[in-house]
Amino acid sequence: MTRSLKKRTVLPALIAALTVAMVATGCTQKNNNAGSGGAAGGSGGKTQVAFVPKLQGIPYFEAMNTGGKNAEQALGDVTWLYQGPTQADAAAQTQIVRSFIQRGVSVIVVAPNDPDSMAPVLKEAQAKGIKVMTSDTDAPNSVRDVFVSQASTEKIGQALTDSLMTAMGGKGKYAIVSCGETAENLNGWIAVQKQYTAQKYPGAQIVDIVYAGEDQAKATQMAADLMNAHPDLTGLVGECTSSAPGVAQAVKDANKIGKVFTVGLGTPKSMQPYLADGSSSSSILWNVEQLGYLTAWAGDQLAQGKALQPTNHVSDALPNVTWDAASKTLLLGDPLVITKDNAGQFNY
Repeated sequence: MTRSLKKRTVLPALIAALTVAMVATGCTQKNNNAGSGGAAGGSGGKTQVAFVPKLQGIPYFEAMNTGGKNAEQALGDVTWLYQGPTQADAAAQTQIVRSFIQRGVSVIVVAPNDPDSMAPVLKEAQAKGIKVMTSDTDAPNSVRDVFVSQASTEKIGQALTDSLMTAMGGKGKYAIVSCGETAENLNGWIAVQKQYTAQKYPGAQIVDIVYAGEDQAKATQMAADLMNAHPDLTGLVGECTSSAPGVAQAVKDANKIGKVFTVGLGTPKSMQPYLADGSSSSSILWNVEQLGYLTAWAGDQLAQGKALQPTNHVSDALPNVTWDAASKTLLLGDPLVITKDNAGQFNY
């Protein structure tokens, strides 16, 4: 065989062999990536915990993101991912969850805008071997493995009511400016407020409940409308971190400080000026950064197949986090009452 003939014969054979090897390698890599969701595989062998908040960019969820990043640094084996919709939109949130499914992350955590519409996509994630959780807001009828709760529904609802009634003297008419109509956590707190007000404060009455989405300006307008519709109104509750400063701003704008009292679930920095001038009496919250840290820690435990204990030492700052196996709820702790005296202690 001549040298030129050998070249014509060997070269196609080498190309064919390389092509087969490349295809085989590509298939192997693709399969490994697809399967990484079911283990603590992630990027570089780390657990990828992907958190999808109701809304990205507001101080509350940015504080949760900070806590998640802190956990990433402290734990060492976690990659914290964070992406949410720019508006409180259930469909947009679902699309983001699906993008994380396609990436094959280890764990997907959602604070759902609409628990019912989120349930099917969480089932899709589970079917791909991805662990699924909720945090801050639950989807109790979904396949989620863990709900990381900021505080019990009963204690938050009661704390909101007690704080407002202290300011109102235990009697009078008040209204609630909530956010998303389908938010599980908000509706749970409102249910407690209704029952608790009727039982403990018979001289008080909830006259209306309205929904402003996650829009502070809309909450301010709705609070102003409520004061106009009910001239004898003496209290307002802002049920989320955008409506809490919104209702306080409405009272300030109407020059009704000391006549209409407000409380809400607002972040310390956003509420500090309103607490200082008296347009808000108090804010009920929890340590939001610690909630983010706990979320990342729980995702890591879940991905590694580690069983949660009735009491868990998460960190020095979170030494006794309780786990209720029946409801699959990991509880951060008790709510905090934020006033003008302690609001400056927080950096969010």
